[in-house]
Amino acid sequence: MSALTDLAQTIEARKTAAPESSWTAKLLSKGPEKCAEKFGEEAVEAIIEAVKGDKAALASEAADALYHLLVMCAARDVSLADIEAELARRSGTSGIAEKASR
Repeated sequence: MSALTDLAQTIEARKTAAPESSWTAKLLSKGPEKCAEKFGEEAVEAIIEAVKGDKAALASEAADALYHLLVMCAARDVSLADIEAELARRSGTSGIAEKASR
């Protein structure tokens, strides 16, 4: 199992945890909008580190962004499996063709 799969499973398990027992549960208890806001903050921080060019800082911020992306998706009942299925559907399709199909 990958670290991303482990993380997604932990997030899913925290959906039923008490907010005072888990940061993830606390975020989820605040609703999808707050989860989306946190993801946006972390995405901006990752962008800043990408522009700066600090590989270690970017890896750290990218990890934060992935975590918050999965929390945001979990808040709307979108699982890592759902995301992987969409990626598999797109596999082998040109990015230009995929964009044009939307």
